[in-house]
Amino acid sequence: MTAGDGVATRSVRVLLVDAAPMQRSGLRMAMSEADPRAAGAALAVVGEAADGVEAVDLARRLLPDVVVMDIALPRLDGLRATRAIRQSGLPVRILILAAQDGDEQVVAAVAAGAAGFLRKDVPAGELVTAVRTVATGGAVLAPLVLARLIGRFADALPDPATTATDALAGLTEREREVLVHVARGHSNAEIARALTVSETTIKTHVGHVLTKLGLRDRTQAVVLAYETGLVKPGI
Repeated sequence: MTAGDGVATRSVRVLLVDAAPMQRSGLRMAMSEADPRAAGAALAVVGEAADGVEAVDLARRLLPDVVVMDIALPRLDGLRATRAIRQSGLPVRILILAAQDGDEQVVAAVAAGAAGFLRKDVPAGELVTAVRTVATGGAVLAPLVLARLIGRFADALPDPATTATDALAGLTEREREVLVHVARGHSNAEIARALTVSETTIKTHVGHVLTKLGLRDRTQAVVLAYETGLVKPGI
């Protein structure tokens, strides 16, 4: 695929998983109509699955960049399918869709290894943006969901004087600074601009942060930043 500036860009390969053929058709249409000139690479649907078992099998065989997965699936639900894919060590990112966005479902999806969680009625444009964000290593939660979850954590946040020092002791000052930006939802490009360094440098810092803290992805990094008190809601 060639982007609007003439630079060749590889399409994001997507696997669609939903028990309803009509829902998969709608998702496929949203992917196919995504404009690569608007905000990134084109999206290419490389496969479809109607249940969790098939989703795990196709993820292993097709190695898509992103799996867009309904949480309610026959044979193996979306959460267990997500966990199976992540535990296999495949370089596959997963975006969960659900009819409801209850706090427990969102937390369970993140715990299973999903890089994002959205309601199934999200506008097509937001879904496309989310797939591209997840494909490039980002994490996606609807703003209202994130605000609600942070609100739940707010009163229970520990004293950073006693916890952050211990949990984050292995990080350099710059790595802590990058983690704060990640927790506030900033992209690598935004962090790079704020710190006046290259985006490649930020990717390296984020990788070091995840490795040192034993975290799977940016979503877990956000949770840890709030749990340790490094970042507090509204600050």
